[in-house]
Amino acid sequence: MHASKFEHFLKHLDTLTRRQRDRLLALLRPAAKIDQTIALIEQAMAGRLTCPACSSSKLYLHGHAHGLQRYRCRDCGRTCNALTGTPLARLRHKRHWLDYLAHMLDSRSVRRTAADLGVASTTTFRWRHRFLTLSKDDRPTCLAGIAEADEMYVLESHKGSRKLDRPPRKRGGKATKRGISNEQMCILVARDRTGQTLDWVPGKGPVTRRQLDQHLLPRLERDVLLVTDAHVAYRSFARSAGITHEAVNLAAGIRARGAIHVQNVNAYHGRLRDWLRPFRGVASRYLGNYLGWRWAIDGQRIVTPDALLRAAIGVFNT
Repeated sequence: MHASKFEHFLKHLDTLTRRQRDRLLALLRPAAKIDQTIALIEQAMAGRLTCPACSSSKLYLHGHAHGLQRYRCRDCGRTCNALTGTPLARLRHKRHWLDYLAHMLDSRSVRRTAADLGVASTTTFRWRHRFLTLSKDDRPTCLAGIAEADEMYVLESHKGSRKLDRPPRKRGGKATKRGISNEQMCILVARDRTGQTLDWVPGKGPVTRRQLDQHLLPRLERDVLLVTDAHVAYRSFARSAGITHEAVNLAAGIRARGAIHVQNVNAYHGRLRDWLRPFRGVASRYLGNYLGWRWAIDGQRIVTPDALLRAAIGVFNT
């Protein structure tokens, strides 16, 4: 709109009826949400943007596309924007993103979120895992002091898969084998006394020393005190790694010996199980994303849609 026409429009705003003002606000609200989302994205990426093709920082302004500032690289000539190369590239309906992230912080289901936002449930499902692709990597670098480690198990799920390597189960079903078997996915959780938490999905069945060497060892300070249950894999791991280790015999009813216990990590297991239950089964291939989602909201680490949006594009703790 030309500036003179816009000024003329502004002068007559007070003559609008209530119904006309409501219509005007309804038209402006989606655009305002898009502007807010784009402003957050470009602010978060300010000073970080490089060419995704050649990693050059020699970029210059080159118009706009889909509401975002577009840039052209002086070295290779490619164009990009603040979302190029991120999991959010080419996603549509930016006016809904912040509302959707608020639903994620409330742990709402795919269908309920889709109904509230007026989009397809396939869209909200796709968004869930796009927004979690990088968010799940916002983890502490290592655990120090007294660190507890323990594993929990969930039934393997091929939810959403078109091809199965076993007969399908109805409404989740149960394992056909007693105890811990290769029908269950292992979730390894390690947590120190400051609340720093790490978790992995090492594979099916009982945890092994090789898996502990691969996942847990690089994340432990060398002077850490590792507290676990009496599982033989932890004893073997600690012995080979030269890490001080204490075990509690939960099978014998010994849950604590002073500060030697695994109650913090077991409490985290309980919160995780309760949080997963309303989803009515999580596909095993997405289990890592859900663990990252739970870590983001556990202890209110991320409490605003703005912070979750920044995490989704790889900008943490800002």
